[in-house]
Amino acid sequence: MTKDHILARIGELLDIMDQLRGPGGCPWDAKQTPETLKPYLIEETYEVLEAIDNGEPAAICEELGDLFLQIVFHAAIFSERGAFSMGDVAQGITAKLRRRHPHVFAAATCADEAELHRQWERIKRLEKGPTDERFTILSGIPAALPPAQRVLKIIDRSTRAGLQWPGRNACAPRATDQLDAVTEGDFQMRSPADREELFGDLLLTLHLLAKQLEVDPERALQRSLNLLTQRLASSEACAVPTKVETGSLAQIDMTEVLWPHLPPLDPREKP
Repeated sequence: MTKDHILARIGELLDIMDQLRGPGGCPWDAKQTPETLKPYLIEETYEVLEAIDNGEPAAICEELGDLFLQIVFHAAIFSERGAFSMGDVAQGITAKLRRRHPHVFAAATCADEAELHRQWERIKRLEKGPTDERFTILSGIPAALPPAQRVLKIIDRSTRAGLQWPGRNACAPRATDQLDAVTEGDFQMRSPADREELFGDLLLTLHLLAKQLEVDPERALQRSLNLLTQRLASSEACAVPTKVETGSLAQIDMTEVLWPHLPPLDPREKP
């Protein structure tokens, strides 16, 4: 498909969005705002990720279309408000890519990937311009990122700036200490905020340990969840070959579903 055909398809999509939100269009589409669309933006993003994990090009194409629709939807709303248009969105990202790749679009050179990262960060700081807020190594890391992604970005960004994080030999025993802290008898007597902080500290250490072991914690958990759902579905099919009803899964031993490769628990340790 040529660029002209691609642009024509995008133009058709923009026209459809205008019609959906215009007079005589769809009441649901017309009443949407950026705030009401946020859940759909997140959902479509995760559906793209799932399609990529499944490796089906047709599904990836469809889900990318759904995600692109969200971009068009948001741009249409702000265009109606006179803030910016879809053209401004495209122009903005085009200009940003040219600015941030002077080694491609200008005369700059980079010796290696590390220098590329430093150049990228320098350009980002210049783009930010004068501000009352001091630019730090953590500037620009969205607080709304999923925690697993946010902690990895913090570690990566600060490591490039020269910060030395504890290695695996320090993280492993610290994680054991923190696990003891959240399983000791008086843990439930603490306030909800204290319990969250202690458990959060444990999770943070585990994420740091994963980084030291070169394991992506989010992908690792996703893999384990996929395996868990497969084992649970298999156990359910054996236990309840027909319709699932309340209490019909009580005979499934979840310790075996959760930890099939570990020695069985002592009966006294089971709930």
